[in-house]
Amino acid sequence: MKGFSRSGSLVTAALFLAVSVTWGTTWMAMKIALTSFTPVLATGLRFLLASPVLIGLARAGGHPLLFPAGKRLFQFGLALFYFSLPFSLMIYAEETVSSGMASLLFAVMPVAVLSVSWLLTRQGVSRLQLFGTVIVMMALGTIIIRESGTAEIQSWTGVVAILLAVGCHAVMYVLCKKHCSGISVLTSNALPCLGAAFILLILGLIRTPVHLVQVDPRAMAAVIYLGVVAGILGIMAYFQLQKRVSPFRASMVYFIFPLIALSLDDMLNGQAISPLSALMVLPFLAGIFLVLRPTRETGALSNEA
Repeated sequence: MKGFSRSGSLVTAALFLAVSVTWGTTWMAMKIALTSFTPVLATGLRFLLASPVLIGLARAGGHPLLFPAGKRLFQFGLALFYFSLPFSLMIYAEETVSSGMASLLFAVMPVAVLSVSWLLTRQGVSRLQLFGTVIVMMALGTIIIRESGTAEIQSWTGVVAILLAVGCHAVMYVLCKKHCSGISVLTSNALPCLGAAFILLILGLIRTPVHLVQVDPRAMAAVIYLGVVAGILGIMAYFQLQKRVSPFRASMVYFIFPLIALSLDDMLNGQAISPLSALMVLPFLAGIFLVLRPTRETGALSNEA
């Protein structure tokens, strides 16, 4: 039993590391993809690569591809508002925001989910969670103001795009708790991912035809990474992690992936946030911890990035 427990702990640690690294490196991959593709095309290609595998896994596991009757309109809504719009906004933001800063902005997701849950379902919010939300907003506001006009934040349009993506994901996450109860993660992702791929590729190719001879191999590799690693392995690893540990412990990836993205941006591009902003990351993460911390009034929040 002791050996089994140790083996299980190693698997859990490996899953946690896999999710953290995947979420942390996704932002740099999106930045590289922009060197040859528009945000819409890059996102469409990413989903085109991921969707056949997700569909195959769903079929192999005996999971239905369609939602139950009465919920299929919501399945189409996932294609639009969970996949197409927010993921396009995320990569669009990186035209004017560094990959590290984009990841930090996205890490505000637990606060967004908490806020949307309160607005839509009147889910209780503890005093500690409210205090954590205030800390997160103050720290993030300080970072945004300090980095505006630098290589980290060249334009506020990128900041707004990321925050809109966060809001969109938060709303869909809360609605999924109502409409996707009992539906497997593969069913929730497979067809919506494929639908988003077709929507985005049609829109992208109409506006910007792709000339393959001009595509940078690094950009193509980045898109493949986004589709295969982030789009498939990232989803499955996080799903398995949630099955092994509490939602609170699974949500600890929110403390790790922004640090990985910020470090990667510094190492590869020489872009580092200012000392004041680096200092503000500490209260930012502390606030996220308070928001995620389970209490008697509310449970821990979790989401997929």
